Amino acid sequence: MNKRIALLLGAALLFAGFAQAAEKPLIRIGARVFTEQTVLAEITAQYLRANGYEVRVTSGLGSSIARQAQETGQLDLMWEYTGVSLVSYNHVDERMPSAEATYAKVKQLDAKKDLIWLTPSKFSNTYALGLPPKVAEQYPQMRTISQLNQVLRDEQQRNHLVALDTEFANRPDGLVGLKALYDLQVGRANIRQMDAGLVYTAMRNNQVFAGLVYTTDGRLNAFNLTLLEDDLHYFPDYTAAPVVRKAVLDANPNLAALLEPLAQTLDDETMRQLNAKVDVDHQNPTAVAAAFLREHPLQHPLPEAQP
Repeated sequence: MNKRIALLLGAALLFAGFAQAAEKPLIRIGARVFTEQTVLAEITAQYLRANGYEVRVTSGLGSSIARQAQETGQLDLMWEYTGVSLVSYNHVDERMPSAEATYAKVKQLDAKKDLIWLTPSKFSNTYALGLPPKVAEQYPQMRTISQLNQVLRDEQQRNHLVALDTEFANRPDGLVGLKALYDLQVGRANIRQMDAGLVYTAMRNNQVFAGLVYTTDGRLNAFNLTLLEDDLHYFPDYTAAPVVRKAVLDANPNLAALLEPLAQTLDDETMRQLNAKVDVDHQNPTAVAAAFLREHPLQHPLPEAQP
């Protein structure tokens, strides 16, 4: 009899456990195909799991695929950048006077598509052109994109190579607009398209004259790269914020308040450090995210890591 009671009790507890798990709201997070997106998605996933959500992460997505997946309800949450939404998704050519104006504009436009921008982070992962250490040393007068362009014009016979990631080379807010604004003297002969990570490797090894970088990338400091000033202000602001489908937010009204302290913890220097842990120190993004959340307890501190 006691054995039967124990079995029944065990079955009841097991069923209760399944029922509790089933009651957890599911959040499907998407991440684009670069380190920062992977880190942000992993931090968010671990944070939400610690706060009672079931989370699934889909990584390695292109911008257009990720956006389409969210608009069609296949993804619930993305860390998005204001400039990407403004130019690539909403096709706005108008120059915004400030980061705040850019955020307000995309928030308004994306709300019409039932995508809600939550409280933004304190970092902006803006594009920039950078110089390898050897080039920066050889051309101390070259510290703006206009000055780079003048050197490219004056030294056309040297066919200086400029490294770009493939996505930037083919996006509306990418190479086409940059060439038009600056009359940039680059063509097929001196453009090298490659994976974003390989751009930094090529610059570190002084294999190219200049390259496209992200301003929160951890390899900027590690590889001693020099950023060029965007003196004609081509690149829009790229402040990052979590963007959630309205239906998901309506079903989980605490989600906005839950994500706000997380977003406010992330600034430029913090993101550079997190990205460097993955790209320079070769740490696993999951471990990097867990360490960050232990060091920055928000709503509910995570337990200490087990030895």
